Amino acid sequence: MALPLFSDNMSHHERIPPPPGMTWIATARPAARLLPVLLLGMTGAGTEALAQDVAAPVAAPPPGVSASPSLFAPPVPPVVQTGPLTFAPLVRQVGPAVVNIAVSQAQDSHQATTRQPLPPSVKGTPFEHKFRERMRAHGEELLGAGSGFLIDPDGVIVTNAHVVGGADQITVSLSDGTEFPARLVGSDDLTDIAVIQIHAPHPMPFVPWGDSRLVNIGDWIMAAGNPFGLGSSVTAGIVSARGRDIGTSPFDDFFQIDAPINPGNSGGPSFNLGGQVVAVNTAIVSPTGGSVGIGFGLPSEIVAPIVEELRLNGHIDRGWLGVTLADGAGHGGVQIVGIDRDGPAMKAHLRIGDVITAVNDEPIDTARMLIRSIAAKRPHSTVTLHIRRRHDTMSLEACVSHRPDEDLDD
Repeated sequence: MALPLFSDNMSHHERIPPPPGMTWIATARPAARLLPVLLLGMTGAGTEALAQDVAAPVAAPPPGVSASPSLFAPPVPPVVQTGPLTFAPLVRQVGPAVVNIAVSQAQDSHQATTRQPLPPSVKGTPFEHKFRERMRAHGEELLGAGSGFLIDPDGVIVTNAHVVGGADQITVSLSDGTEFPARLVGSDDLTDIAVIQIHAPHPMPFVPWGDSRLVNIGDWIMAAGNPFGLGSSVTAGIVSARGRDIGTSPFDDFFQIDAPINPGNSGGPSFNLGGQVVAVNTAIVSPTGGSVGIGFGLPSEIVAPIVEELRLNGHIDRGWLGVTLADGAGHGGVQIVGIDRDGPAMKAHLRIGDVITAVNDEPIDTARMLIRSIAAKRPHSTVTLHIRRRHDTMSLEACVSHRPDEDLDD
């Protein structure tokens, strides 16, 4: 039950008659009780009538109470954000492009004689029996079930890397139940994004990218996917926060959403009200294993370029400087606390204790900013580093190298 914005209990001033020659100013609790209803997005004539009801008690004191007009502020029209009365048109628009993904590995002879545990996304669901039968029939070990979405008519699908990682076979199910085998085009573990592709006899329905930079905290968002292997479903909520760092990599920059997502939703899309993908559902916080209203989606401004690179090259080739960094250098910048012996920073004559304040005139305030800035540069390209060394400032040029796969420092 939602908590009221104002208490229903009257104060002692409202219960005790005022002294002779004085008057009390009554509170406008009827208007306060109506306010949460307005914020839910009522529209049309009902909204106008409700707005008038809200303004009326504030415009004049209650009967029997005399007060100077100067004690009352002019009535302020309530802010009404129009929201959808139903998500059904949006579901019909985007639903055919959302897919379910099952991944499996071939069992060896030892595994075939051992009962394999089901993944958490399937165990305990109505589909547990179906998956066990499939595993016995095909001699496979089911690794898990996830979600994805088509981004062009040629069958290119975006999902999470952890959904398809380690799979020998990937099976994609469309909303109409049609199944296709899929191949892995490429994956990026640092952002947990993967691209797979199916070959269908006809053009596929697909959804476009939206600009996540235009998404505000409080905006509607609709998540789609395959929770617990149950099949395609949708949930709706709002964007609760932006820029969340959940400690998975230096590239964390998640939307926090309260639209319920659960195991199996990984890799599915989150849509704005225009039917554009603005985030890829990736993780949840849950002490129970189910949704508690805290989910995380990687914004399209990060995902879309990664996807294009994976489609072209099958991998992401990031720049690397070869330093270990620490925040809190003071007066802006990040401090170098370690240098790789054979890395670009050593060759550029950077030193431990140097504070990097900018890259190519782009100000740097945190280690994450520097890591992202360098990672976005092509290997073998040259960058200008503006540094502070004790009491001196200077600029040094460094030729960035290829980021080692296991290296999460810059």
